[in-house]
Amino acid sequence: MPKQKQSSDTSAAQTTRAKKKPPVTPSAERRGELLGIAADVFAEQGYNATTVRKIADAAGMLAGSLYYHFDSKESMLEEILRTFLTELWDGYDSVLSAPLGPRETLEALVTESFREIDRHRSAVAIYQKESKHLVTQTRFEYLVESQQRFEKAWLSTLERGVAEGAFRADLDVRLAYRFVRDTVWVAASWYRPGGGHSPEEIARQYLSMVLDGIAVRT
Repeated sequence: MPKQKQSSDTSAAQTTRAKKKPPVTPSAERRGELLGIAADVFAEQGYNATTVRKIADAAGMLAGSLYYHFDSKESMLEEILRTFLTELWDGYDSVLSAPLGPRETLEALVTESFREIDRHRSAVAIYQKESKHLVTQTRFEYLVESQQRFEKAWLSTLERGVAEGAFRADLDVRLAYRFVRDTVWVAASWYRPGGGHSPEEIARQYLSMVLDGIAVRT
């Protein structure tokens, strides 16, 4: 009888764990793979030049089979960009809500940005190349709100740094924001995961140059 009870308890525990962590279905895994392939094709060839057939060819499948997972290339692009932005803002919001000084906040935002480039390099490239045209479509109007939030987060950090004496009093915060924004995100054009430098190391080197300069101080 004790042995049977132990077996029953073990089975119940396994059932509980299974409920907490449902297995990922092959369909969900394949969907993720296809989105990754589509992101690479969009980034390389451009959204307008990319057809469902081109994505299907890159995935090694028939175009009709791709429609089993997605109803259009617009749906694929929307999911790619929403996934990237959701993860970006999860990271940014954690930084902005933490009790950090302005310099530490800036450092954390830069580091989080390079991590997102590492995770979603193709999505970042698409965003940079296509967002200006995409925002004119109702389906992608959410990109405008994200752009506004992004600008506010960085400008408020820089303004707080000037006010608290962490950054120079003569700093043009809007010019500094544009410089940091463009020099960070352009990394998507050359960064390759596993290329010898982690996103954290790239962020450290970048911040050292921006905040401390590259010339030897005498």
